[in-house]
Amino acid sequence: MESLPISEKKCWVVDAGFLPYEPAFDLQRRLVAARKANSVPDVLLLCEHPHVITLGRNGHREHLLASQHLLRQMNVEFHSTDRGGDITYHGPGQIVGYPILNLAAIRRDVAWYVRQLEEVMICATADFGIEAHREEGMTGVWVERKAEDARATVEKLAAIGVHLSRWVTSHGFAYNVSTDLRYFDLIVPCGLQGKRAVSLEALLGRIVNKSEVIPHIVRHFGGIFGREMESVSLDVLEEILHEQESPAHAAVG
Repeated sequence: MESLPISEKKCWVVDAGFLPYEPAFDLQRRLVAARKANSVPDVLLLCEHPHVITLGRNGHREHLLASQHLLRQMNVEFHSTDRGGDITYHGPGQIVGYPILNLAAIRRDVAWYVRQLEEVMICATADFGIEAHREEGMTGVWVERKAEDARATVEKLAAIGVHLSRWVTSHGFAYNVSTDLRYFDLIVPCGLQGKRAVSLEALLGRIVNKSEVIPHIVRHFGGIFGREMESVSLDVLEEILHEQESPAHAAVG
């Protein structure tokens, strides 16, 4: 396959489906290398992980409340990783987004980037009639809910943890669509005591499929980051990456 011209505004959307954490991490690593070499445009990698708990580079191991024995019993993996943030859970019913963006071509501002990721999910949530917001001093997307006693609580709908290398981003966000929220009891989510997770399905009181939500995430991502979103299959992406990584291509380059 011949190298494709790289448009500054183009962003490939790759829905990798159900993908374990380690292969997803490796795919991100390869995409970051390709993006630095300008071999691919910006990419929004979307996937859904089997049960896994990840600990960010600034995380605290004591925020893992479950023993290794319990994690094995529940078939939950544990991985330390190089993203920012503390500890979080990924699992079925969650949209995990890994943007591989060259921020040098957009805006060299990490705090701004995180706020824009929040905005993508706030806007997508609004499309379903739910008002989500930011909480001062706490990364992520939050929703206010009233309990039976009419007291309001703030619960986390989406988490964010990112990594940058030479202004190319990796890791990203996790948006709870129909996630089994009981798995968050295994951790202190994002290291925030007393804060609970919530899902879009719980907020709407009906079954919600990820396929309903993904187009809204993609549309708002493109609008907020000024990108032309183009769907690319995982197979095509793998073919392009394999060619770019081949010794013959390196020799020619």
